[in-house]
Amino acid sequence: MVSFLDFEKPIAALEARITELRETAATGELDIDAEIAKLQQRAQKMLKDSYAKLTPWQKTQVARHPERPHFKHYVAGIFEEFIPLAGDRAFADDQAILGGFAKLGTRRVMVIGHEKGDDTASRLKHNFGMGKPEGYRKAIRLMELADRFGLPVVTLVDTSGAFPGVQAEERGQAEAIARSTEACLALGVPMVAAIVGEGGSGGAIALAAANRVLMFEHAVYSVISPEGCASILWRTAEKASEAATAMQVTAQDLKALGVIDRIVPEPVGGAHRDAAAAITALGQAIAEELDGLSSLDADTLRKDRGVKFLNMGG
Repeated sequence: MVSFLDFEKPIAALEARITELRETAATGELDIDAEIAKLQQRAQKMLKDSYAKLTPWQKTQVARHPERPHFKHYVAGIFEEFIPLAGDRAFADDQAILGGFAKLGTRRVMVIGHEKGDDTASRLKHNFGMGKPEGYRKAIRLMELADRFGLPVVTLVDTSGAFPGVQAEERGQAEAIARSTEACLALGVPMVAAIVGEGGSGGAIALAAANRVLMFEHAVYSVISPEGCASILWRTAEKASEAATAMQVTAQDLKALGVIDRIVPEPVGGAHRDAAAAITALGQAIAEELDGLSSLDADTLRKDRGVKFLNMGG
């Protein structure tokens, strides 16, 4: 059963009506299959029309949907022979950022990403995808390991931002983010990043300074959350919708601005409605981008990244 967002209430009401009619039809007292089919077509059209004209704030809600696929789902659906690697060899193993060796088709890769969790226990375990310094230092270790063995790096970004707690700051959160970003830019192997849900602030860019940045159709990517921006500009989070529009957080906006390179389409109604189709589409897009980068040498790959990010905002 899909959890409906606020703007989907008319669709939810229609789906509830369809469920009621199906229960009635199951008794065999009435033949209402034609009516059910008509309502299903109407619901599908409403869903398609609604998602064709989402506002930036509505896209933010979709990007945060608790039933969207997460890192573990992408790893299971796209990669084979995943071997997780743990720890930063300095302090701890941060469960908000996961990674390890894997195979994408016939290609060996290093895959790294944020894991938010999908129920209360797992969300607490993974700290809602908010990485701590040890998480970013683990990412650096894995990227350097990939570079040493000549393996392409694939990152899956889905975080509201790096963890802002006092202990994280005491352990060097800002430095860890900066050094992770530096490690991305220094790689001599191809790197492809995908914004699969939320791409929030430095916590996202630390894993996304890649040769090619992909983004799901209804994902968002920004320097601060719409609520945070609204709180700063208008002293109230209630203007988050206006902030989301002004910030240009959507994949369509960012593609036009040159911040991302490719938009990966989602199933009608968002990735949470058909996770398998979304995962397949992302896997194909990543493979195609890696194919395009495979012939470039280390110096060209580094220069490609440097030029790409220096040109932003130019």
